[in-house]
Amino acid sequence: MTTQPTPVPAAFTSPNADTAFAQSALGLQLRKVLNEGRGSNVAIADFLLRNPVRATAWGIEELAANTETSTATLSRFARTLGFNGFAALRSGMADALQNALQPAFQPVNKLRDALQRKGETGGSNHPIITESLEASLANLQAAAAGLNPALLVSTAHKILAAETVYTLGFGISAHLSAMLALDLQPFCRQAINVVEFGGTEVAAGRLMNIGPKDLLISISFPRYASDAVMLTRYARDRCAHVISLTDSMASPLTAWSHDVLIAPANHPVLSSSYSAALLIIEALVTSLMVSGDNQLAQAEKLTEAISAYLYSDKPGTDGQSDRPVKRIVRG
Repeated sequence: MTTQPTPVPAAFTSPNADTAFAQSALGLQLRKVLNEGRGSNVAIADFLLRNPVRATAWGIEELAANTETSTATLSRFARTLGFNGFAALRSGMADALQNALQPAFQPVNKLRDALQRKGETGGSNHPIITESLEASLANLQAAAAGLNPALLVSTAHKILAAETVYTLGFGISAHLSAMLALDLQPFCRQAINVVEFGGTEVAAGRLMNIGPKDLLISISFPRYASDAVMLTRYARDRCAHVISLTDSMASPLTAWSHDVLIAPANHPVLSSSYSAALLIIEALVTSLMVSGDNQLAQAEKLTEAISAYLYSDKPGTDGQSDRPVKRIVRG
């Protein structure tokens, strides 16, 4: 008879916990047992891979009941993995989960530390806010110091030469991607913001025709989106030129990128600061606007196209423009 499971701490009930654990060193051991083992060992490995969080909360009797094995079998299984016993295996699983999920909970830990420091300073928010401003300024200065004008110019020429330029980002990076796509539109043959609406499935559909004549600018910052990495790799596999805008060469995007633009993103509370990313985007668009042969003509066409929609009333007038008022007729 299956026992009622011990409640699992809410902090570890992440939807990505199973996947993160499966990619750890211990998870890889269990996957090997699952693929190459026999009998009850396979059943235990399968259960642990599917329920790593519960396994760290349950005692050996609970786990034996839920795997339909015995405590002795679980102890032998732990020893086959190199542990002294079940308690050591459970501790190893807890450590693997903590290490795997640490990036996901980093902002929570940052906030906890900030609130603790707030209490140590008599409840004042000022030191933390000041630290936040200083971090953003430091990121801007580091990004500006690290910008290579030659790289920006060569990147601009690659963008101009591409048949289609795709921009990609999830979460907050989706807004950076949309901003970049908007700035690119007047100067590119075609610019497509991959993550606009519809989620990952629709985004993958927009990217499905990317090829060697196209270019992808992929944007991701901690906490990195796994879908951004997956789609960036897809573009690289399709022989498109890939440029990443990210916070560090340690970013998972860099492995699949031809060129990397670094925007430091350190912040005392937020998972990432995006101020430096905006600086990089503005620098890249500036480089694009002064490159190429017909950029002035393109800028004039853009101004002509949007001029009718710009606010043009001057101070001292009655505020009435010459444009007719559009009336909405219902019925």
